[in-house]
Amino acid sequence: MRILLTGATSQLGVAALPLLANAGAEVVALSRDPHRANSPQVEWKQGALPNVPTNMPALEAIISFGPLDGLAEWLSTQTDAPARVVVATSSMSAVSKRDSNVPEDRAVAGRLLRGETVLQRECGRLGMRWTLLRPTMIYGVGLDRNLTPIARRALRTRVFPMPPGRGLRQPVHAQDVAQAALSALRNEAAASRIIELGGGERLHVGEMFRRVRASLDRSTLPLAIPSAVLPLASRLLPRLRGALSRLDHDLVADNTVAAQVLGVHPRPFQPSMSTWQAQP
Repeated sequence: MRILLTGATSQLGVAALPLLANAGAEVVALSRDPHRANSPQVEWKQGALPNVPTNMPALEAIISFGPLDGLAEWLSTQTDAPARVVVATSSMSAVSKRDSNVPEDRAVAGRLLRGETVLQRECGRLGMRWTLLRPTMIYGVGLDRNLTPIARRALRTRVFPMPPGRGLRQPVHAQDVAQAALSALRNEAAASRIIELGGGERLHVGEMFRRVRASLDRSTLPLAIPSAVLPLASRLLPRLRGALSRLDHDLVADNTVAAQVLGVHPRPFQPSMSTWQAQP
């Protein structure tokens, strides 16, 4: 099977490439990077959604870990189906941020939901089978923008901030999301489904951060952040306003369909030092 993989250098792409190689797939990997070397199973092409190179070989499937709206926009320009089936990642943020009191969060949710809608419409027009995955917070190969920066900053400063929060989290490993994408590709029962995917365990915000700190290979000072400080932090650090506003909210997924249809059972959250190191 020849598969177009978009977002090939993202954390999900890095996790998926070995799985695709083990499955014997021929991969056309799309990346902004111009310097990637081809291998017998992977042909690298420079580009980014929605600007897919025109000199593409015949494809049987698409796995897209790139921007969902970019994928939808590219498909809207096609007169014939570029592949028989597409599996793409959206995010649980499509629903968890929909009613946020932070405008930027609502904008993210709106963009994801519009991308999902347009993708479904264009796949219907082109006669393509589609599956959408909605993962929770992804981690595992040292490329995420949520937990890895916190871990690396703590290693540098020897201080680990411990924010308050009663909300539940369900971090999902990048390899488990990649495996779910491959399972959806092979499984006709996954057609026309939006499938939620979280990690194998739900834990409170504080416990999640305690496990991150415990995974580090050097000692750090835990710095408890009082709840009273959060409003000030939100004003001083606008980029963290959304994350701080959700500390008491549950951000979880229902893995029932992923287990029953895809046969995927994600691992619990047990990070180690290698979790925060970028994979080669």
